[in-house]
Amino acid sequence: MIIDAHAHVTAPDSLYVYKAQILAHRGGHGRGSTAATDDDIINALNKPVFGGSSHLEQLKEAGTDLQIISPRPYQMMTSESPKLVSWFMEETNKIIARQCALFPKTFRGVCGLPLTPSVSPTAVLPYLEQCVKDGFVGLLLNPDPGECSGVETPGLGDRFWYPLYEKMVELDIPGHIHSAGCRSERLTYSTHFINEETISVVSLLNSKVFTDFPTLRIVVSHGGGAVPYQWARWEAGSLRQPGPRFSDRMRNLYYDTVLYSSESLALLIKTVGADRCLFGTERPGVGTVKDPKTGKWLDETRHLIEAFDWLSAAEKKMIFEDNAKKVFKLDTGAEASKGATS
Repeated sequence: MIIDAHAHVTAPDSLYVYKAQILAHRGGHGRGSTAATDDDIINALNKPVFGGSSHLEQLKEAGTDLQIISPRPYQMMTSESPKLVSWFMEETNKIIARQCALFPKTFRGVCGLPLTPSVSPTAVLPYLEQCVKDGFVGLLLNPDPGECSGVETPGLGDRFWYPLYEKMVELDIPGHIHSAGCRSERLTYSTHFINEETISVVSLLNSKVFTDFPTLRIVVSHGGGAVPYQWARWEAGSLRQPGPRFSDRMRNLYYDTVLYSSESLALLIKTVGADRCLFGTERPGVGTVKDPKTGKWLDETRHLIEAFDWLSAAEKKMIFEDNAKKVFKLDTGAEASKGATS
């Protein structure tokens, strides 16, 4: 079974029309809704996106059996007013939940949380509980709700985040580190993602989080940012003080394979181990473009991992299936047997 652990929702246009409207009236016309029908949601998944074919067609082309979808991070606008953030996040999560209900063989949902700059995660815990009751299998863990605006939130290793970690352990769900948009004129949002992933890994691994929450499960997007390339820099610091080496601590986390090149994928897997890697493509998305040299889609990376002759069949199965089932507690039996509604 091929499980894509990192992908984002392809929503009806009405979701983004809704976003534009609430940003324009700043809540003055009331909350409203997307008014999206099931047919709208189905049509969105069947119309061409990001390179020609539809979301569902691209999954068939890549041989993906199950995809875990979440809000599109650059659309999350978490640095806006808390009221607007909550409205938009809730509407986005509703679309995801309905896609998962319409296509139970194909999708599982990871919810976005209406975290805003410097607001305690305690504020979103009741909503998280509701999302889990509605069938979401994890949450997006946004380390920078301020979206690089200059309003900073403590690093993920700080006790500021402990109420969220306590609830994650209680609900037995994982967090997937992924920042949102970026207001800086110096950075694109893609560069911001990599920076925040790097900061998050170092903050978590140089903290007591995994001592205090030994069963906490956290996945890092895009192969851990810069950490697999630079780990020896932090290793040096860890050797100057008592305790585990930084390289050993890296295995407290999981990492997705949204990297798009054979060399970077090999480095990640060899650095953290096949048992800590979850297959992910973010397809369809930024990487959905054909390389003219190879004729292959950059984000159709399954063949790159399958070609690694230094990985055993069991290790490849871990990456493609077993690790995602373990981290997200996926039941691919009973639900899948229901079949897709459409």
